[in-house]
Amino acid sequence: MYSPENLLLAQNIRVIFLDVDGVFTDGRLLYSEKNESLKQFNVLDGQGIKLIQKIGIVPVIISGRVGEHVKNRLVDLGVKHIYLGAERKVSVAEKILQELQLNWTQAACMGDDWPDLQMIVKAAFSCAPQNGHREVLSRVDYVTLKKGGEGALREFCDLLLTAKGKYLDLLNEALNES
Repeated sequence: MYSPENLLLAQNIRVIFLDVDGVFTDGRLLYSEKNESLKQFNVLDGQGIKLIQKIGIVPVIISGRVGEHVKNRLVDLGVKHIYLGAERKVSVAEKILQELQLNWTQAACMGDDWPDLQMIVKAAFSCAPQNGHREVLSRVDYVTLKKGGEGALREFCDLLLTAKGKYLDLLNEALNES
């Protein structure tokens, strides 16, 4: 399913930078009559985030939008690095890399639109959901079979687990839990 080239690119990943709208969600913005922003998350993506953390990959969420409901979901998943309302995502990513004492050769990125492009082109391994913008799709290493908000992030997480040789171990662990 995954090309040998993509598995090689993903082997040394230790941190993953993720957008929210279009990656965790389908990119649609819903507003209630009280002008509250609503988002729908896919549980497959959430499980993927939990699994990559289990093997030591640090998820970092960088979004241009804000929302307490988004932060709450990410905290529920155990994400410690959450940056909402970021105007220049690549600057936030570079700051995090310094804090974690990592560099771009150890970073992956998944985004869907122009605000993510600078991170995408710097990352050692990049990904976009199939419904991402064409300029993003033309620059990433891997385009998921799934759309954003429909399991695309889980697909990317599974690729990382496979590249690290941990997918089957975690699957067997899940099968043997009582």
